[in-house]
Amino acid sequence: MGLGILGRGLGYTKFLAELGADLTVTDLKTKEQLATSIKALKKFKNIKFVLGEHRLEDFRDKDMVIKAAGVPFDSIYIKEARKNKIPVEMDVSLFAKCAPEVMIVGVTGTRGKSMTTAIIYEILKQNEKFLGKKGSPIGLRPRVYIGGNVRGVATLPLLEKVKAGDILVCELDSWQLQGFGDAKISPNISVFTSFMPDHMNYYGSTMLTTSKKAMERYFNDKANIFKYQKKGDILIIRPGVKKLIPENIKSRLIVINIKNMGKYEFTVPGKFQQENLACAVEVVKQFKIPASRIGRAVKNFKGLEGRLQYIKTIMSSTSSPREGVKIYNDNNATTPEATMAGIEALSVNFPYPRGTGTSRTPGVWEKRKKIVLICGGADKGLDLNSFVKVINKYCKAVLMIPGTGTDKLLSHKVGSSKVHKVKNLNEAVKEAVKKSKKGDVILFSPAFASFGMFNNEYERGDQFLEIIKKLK
Repeated sequence: MGLGILGRGLGYTKFLAELGADLTVTDLKTKEQLATSIKALKKFKNIKFVLGEHRLEDFRDKDMVIKAAGVPFDSIYIKEARKNKIPVEMDVSLFAKCAPEVMIVGVTGTRGKSMTTAIIYEILKQNEKFLGKKGSPIGLRPRVYIGGNVRGVATLPLLEKVKAGDILVCELDSWQLQGFGDAKISPNISVFTSFMPDHMNYYGSTMLTTSKKAMERYFNDKANIFKYQKKGDILIIRPGVKKLIPENIKSRLIVINIKNMGKYEFTVPGKFQQENLACAVEVVKQFKIPASRIGRAVKNFKGLEGRLQYIKTIMSSTSSPREGVKIYNDNNATTPEATMAGIEALSVNFPYPRGTGTSRTPGVWEKRKKIVLICGGADKGLDLNSFVKVINKYCKAVLMIPGTGTDKLLSHKVGSSKVHKVKNLNEAVKEAVKKSKKGDVILFSPAFASFGMFNNEYERGDQFLEIIKKLK
């Protein structure tokens, strides 16, 4: 249920087809929209496609239903499957059930899960030869794999590769954690980075303000990251999450503190990214990796695409050869809170002399607004009041691409002289360049979902990078 075009659904569909399963693939997207995925499955004769719709009859007389992330909370089709006593599974949790001797490191959080997952994976992968040596808590010569909510990566096919004692590092969104809840399992080592409103349209909030019930549903899914952990398992959290964790959990709780982390050469800006790093470091410490090896891997880590990713510096008409306009790609910031964090991370400590020309007063400094923000997209039912305040405080100009979230934001009291609605992403970049001068930052951080103009956030990010590639 849900083939998609990102590669995850394609990956486990292909895997099951190769095993000889008799498959029905159903998706609300049409044949034309799914053309790339269908082409990749062309050789398999054991797949029946039902596209552009779901049918209740397809959720009867089956051995198993595997649903994709994001299937509606109250799907009548999933209810039909369960009414007929058909097991409903998901990619990562099904892998976990089938590979019980693999150590799973799971990372969730409204913000920070992708970065934390990537850092953990890179440190462990770079130290793979060290793992399994004397003092390590796992088996001899384990291999490290990545899975979960990672672009183009299906977790289930890893069953062909993994052996006992191997490690799977996986990013887990709230939807994938529904599968863990159904299976009543949790990762061996879990990380919970943050919790704040997101996906409220999915969890049932239809009001301008976030509903309490929707937040409870959202947290209940997230809580599966630790709910079924056993004695000897580990839960690592950022300080802001501690108040949400019950006192009676069976696992060992570790609350990170960046002051005790030690110094690392880490290029990604922002305090919240330092906390993500601290979570990752705490995880890899559990594998007895020496601090020097951790430091070397962190130094080699260059950040993650779409998460405050520095792209390039361009010269504006007012730029000197040594200072231009920096461009950052924060495409995966799909909530106001994520965009706010990016704005604040790139806005700190930017003083300039007050006054102009010969009238400047020496020694008098003030902060100036240097962020030119490109944002906008589809509404997710989230509160925007704090976002408006941050925009008015830090942004000199805001270019907004179309969407229901854009319309909702424009209904708030955003500085009218600085906000400009544009037709598309290409026009947004052109206008952002025009409004920038030396020392400014162009930040692409949407704050909203991609649906409407784009098939998904990855398509949106790819388009932005293509546009920026052409800039000089």
